[in-house]
Amino acid sequence: MADDRTRRLEARLAALEARNAELEARNAELEARNAELEARNAALDNEKRHYRWLADSTTDLISRHARDGTFLYASGASRDLLGYAPEALIGVCAYDLFHPADLADLLNKSPRVYHQDGFYQYTYRFRARDGRYVWFETTSRTRRDSGTGELLDILCVSRDVGRRLRAEANRERLARVVESTTDYVLFADDAERLFDSNEAARRRLALPAADGGDGGASLADAYTEASLAELRDIVLPAVARDGSWSGELSMRGRRGTLPVLSVVLAHRGPGAVPGHLSLLNRDIGLRKAAEAQARRHQAQIAHANRLATTGELASNIAHELNQPLATIANYASGALIKLRTAPDAPAADLGLPLERINAQVSGLAERLRHIRSYVRKGQTRSRPMALGEAVTGACRLCAWQFQQAGVALDPALPKDLPRVLADPIALEQVLVNLLLNALEASRGHPGADRVAIAARRSGPREVVMTVSDRGPGVAEADRKRLFTPFHSGRHDGLGMGLAISHSLMEAMGGGLALAPPAESGGARFDATLRAEGTSPRGGAVAAQDIRTKRPGAASRGG
Repeated sequence: MADDRTRRLEARLAALEARNAELEARNAELEARNAELEARNAALDNEKRHYRWLADSTTDLISRHARDGTFLYASGASRDLLGYAPEALIGVCAYDLFHPADLADLLNKSPRVYHQDGFYQYTYRFRARDGRYVWFETTSRTRRDSGTGELLDILCVSRDVGRRLRAEANRERLARVVESTTDYVLFADDAERLFDSNEAARRRLALPAADGGDGGASLADAYTEASLAELRDIVLPAVARDGSWSGELSMRGRRGTLPVLSVVLAHRGPGAVPGHLSLLNRDIGLRKAAEAQARRHQAQIAHANRLATTGELASNIAHELNQPLATIANYASGALIKLRTAPDAPAADLGLPLERINAQVSGLAERLRHIRSYVRKGQTRSRPMALGEAVTGACRLCAWQFQQAGVALDPALPKDLPRVLADPIALEQVLVNLLLNALEASRGHPGADRVAIAARRSGPREVVMTVSDRGPGVAEADRKRLFTPFHSGRHDGLGMGLAISHSLMEAMGGGLALAPPAESGGARFDATLRAEGTSPRGGAVAAQDIRTKRPGAASRGG
């Protein structure tokens, strides 16, 4: 009996030990499971803190709303964007802070509110704490119950797009200006294709028609052959180097060639496509026509001045013509007398007087050609010439007047002067006007017995010619008006001599100025001319048309 009881106790003890081992194994399993859950919980806490940090660190406002728009959560960006602390927004209805007009658009689902792939995006004005409205662009997504479809909450990401909208508004305004301007605006790529143009260009230029813009049009369709060559050889390399270029070109208009002032700009900066260009072209046809008319008026005024000067020089011209005519008459009379006294003498005996007559006739013809050239009409055209030619011609025209007045005319030019770019007749006209003014200032003035003409090289590309006298000089009050038309220091002067001379010098690419008064008194005028081999921009030049800068321009005495 005792043995049975012992066996039962031992069996029960073994069962209890087995149960205990099982419980210990289960406990170990639960402890491992608990450790795993605690680790996962810690990871989730870390991830939660990380996402909260991301939400609070982003410059966009992240918010969660109830179905009625009430804030359930707001990220830290609310402080910078709206001036509200995140907790201050909790419980506030977002719709109450909408601009009324934008709220109506949202509720009515205007075109500014669109849905794509489960997201709504809209742009609106949202009131900040200080009362101003901030332009927001918000992307929102709704969360619904999977079973019932009931709206649970709305997640929103909002950003301040005020700067972007202002930039877009500026671009839109500029686009409207470009489209409405009368200038011809073209946009080209690096293959010379035109990918856009404004209305004025489409209306006035002979661009080929194409669907969806200019399509197949190119720079060759917009510019003349000569201007296209200049674009390729000069303009495009300059734009690639400097970013811009401006100058005159010619375009192909529907009714003929259009002269334009062009500005070519490279597209640079963020988002710009390399090689893209803007070409702004302003029609200067009317300006060119006005300049041509001004040049014609200038030529007419200069011609009238030469005719008037020729009238003043009539006695000098008559004197110069009388001398060779008297000499011709004397030799002809002597030859006739010799022929009458010795009719049978050989013809060779008359060789000397006939040669002298021929020489005088040739000289007289040359003088008449010079006078005729001086008074003829013609456009001012500059070419390389020796300065001495104009000085000699002007001195010959004025010599008799100077002799009659007892005033010495003293031209003294250096032998090493370079040739200058000038119109011979225009330069001679300027010299005659200056010499006659100097002579008039010298009449009756004590010690005013000499008028000098000098010249010097004032630089590698410039020559200055000076005409000076010993007269009373120019009064201080007259200096500012000296080159003004119709201002004259002479009671019988028209006041046009110096004005025309000033314009002619500018037309030849030079200038005319009154030099500061010298200690010895008198007046001195400096006429600046370009030296041969230079153009106004410093390049080589042989002969060119010189255009006047203004129609009348500027007189000491006239």
